[in-house]
Amino acid sequence: MGEMLRVSNLNVFYGSIHAIRDISFHVDEGEIVTLIGANGAGKTTTMHAISGLLRPKSGEIDFMDHRISQMEAHKIIGLGLAQVPEGRRVFSHLSVQENLEMGAYTRKDSKEAVLDDYEMVFERLPRLKERRKQQAGTLSGGEQQMLAIGRALMCRPKMLLLDEPSMGLSPLLVKEIFKIIEDVKKDGVTVLLVEQNAKMALEIADRAYVLETGTIKMEGPAEELANNIEVRKAYLGC
Repeated sequence: MGEMLRVSNLNVFYGSIHAIRDISFHVDEGEIVTLIGANGAGKTTTMHAISGLLRPKSGEIDFMDHRISQMEAHKIIGLGLAQVPEGRRVFSHLSVQENLEMGAYTRKDSKEAVLDDYEMVFERLPRLKERRKQQAGTLSGGEQQMLAIGRALMCRPKMLLLDEPSMGLSPLLVKEIFKIIEDVKKDGVTVLLVEQNAKMALEIADRAYVLETGTIKMEGPAEELANNIEVRKAYLGC
């Protein structure tokens, strides 16, 4: 499997704050790679730089042989890179079905193909099918997270960026969401996962990077990092 995403010597500023300091990492096709770290480590900032929501000060981001570091966000989506943002961000006044339609907005293929994908999403996320006409704002937190993932899948992504999908969810729902992420990988979608729940992230990831105050402190196979004493003390509470 070839390299799908490469971030090289990335520097990102928020005003005068140097939030991301010269980080480099890559994601290979077919992998789940996770970025773990404490609140404020720079995980979401990194995601925003990749998805085009933030312009890096310097460094390169390449996705499938396209240089995307200075590209507009909607063009990046068109290349097959979709983000599920932190805090879910569903369109609360629209129905579940309408939210999914928004996910297919950038597609240029046939209506039939889009209809097939509704079925694929409903098959993968049966709770959404039961609530397809329900206003998204009335869904539970877990259901909204499922909807945000379903909406991203509607644009037929080659790679999915997931930002803190477990935030605010009960342990049972967290397990369900992480099972969905594993299933998405089985369907051939590559995943970059940002997560404070390091234990769950390291359980499903192939490789991991530990981010601390804007720099990468450690990297390696997820299983190896899950057994690393420093990682266990700092992020796994043991």
